[in-house]
This record gives sequence, C-alpha cells and structure tokens, in this order.
Amino acid sequence: MAKQENDNDQDYKARATALRLLARREHSRLELSLKLRQRKLPGDIINAVLDDYEKEGWLDDDRFADVYARQRMDLGYGPLRILGELQQRGVHKTPESVDEMTEEDWCQRAIGIRDKRFGLADLSEDWDEKVRQARFLNRRGFSASQVERALEARSE
Repeated sequence: MAKQENDNDQDYKARATALRLLARREHSRLELSLKLRQRKLPGDIINAVLDDYEKEGWLDDDRFADVYARQRMDLGYGPLRILGELQQRGVHKTPESVDEMTEEDWCQRAIGIRDKRFGLADLSEDWDEKVRQARFLNRRGFSASQVERALEARSE
C-alpha cells in the first residue's frame, strides 16, 4: 500500500510543481522537464504530466517560442541569437514573430541598437571602433549583412 501512496504523491508533486512553474511564466517542454528532473521526480511521471498539460493547452512550445522571441526582440537581440536560444530550450521551430520580420526590419533594429549604444557617427576612418561595434552587434545576434548595414548608417 505504501508504494501506491508514494506513486500518487510523486504524481501530485509533479503536477503541482509544473503548474506552479507555468503560472509564473511560459516554459518549453524541455525546460519544464529539466526543472522537474532536478526535483528528483521519475521520468515516466514527468512525461505523463507534460503530455496531459499539452493536451490541456497549458504547455505549448509554439506559444512559449512566440512569447520568448518577442521579449528578446524588445531587448534588442537579433534573429540568430533568438533562434539559437530557442534551440537551447528545446524549440526547433521558428516562431511567427520572427518569421514576420523582414530583412529590412532586422536591419532597422540593428541600426536602432547601434544608435542607442554608440550613436551613428561615420566610422570609415576609425577601424578599431568599427570592429568593436560590429562585434557588439554580432554578439546580439544580427547577421553579417545586418551588421554591415547598421555600420553604414549615418545620423542625419
């Protein structure tokens, strides 16, 4: 009898913990699975709980990806970094919010980030500063063409 109570307790603990985590913010299935594994819960119970929560609509990788991508875009990150971070979180599909952006939109964002951080001064004579700004934009996740466009931008 104790074994049955223990199994029910583990199931309850997994469900309660997962629900509490999802109430705070969206999580990907991988993130939630890792957090439940850290709490030493059995893998079969974790998978059953996550399957149930996906059926209920409480856990949705597509919704997580869209929310996460929008937050990162608002913080000034580019498409390469956003997609890389999503892959680390177990989402291998491009969210709609990233798909909707055109190359020109990303270039304008890169220009805006450069303007906010460094200004839009002419860098044709200052190679060291140009490299420094290019590295910054690359770390932010902008492609080479987007960085190049941002570095060519001048203030009016």
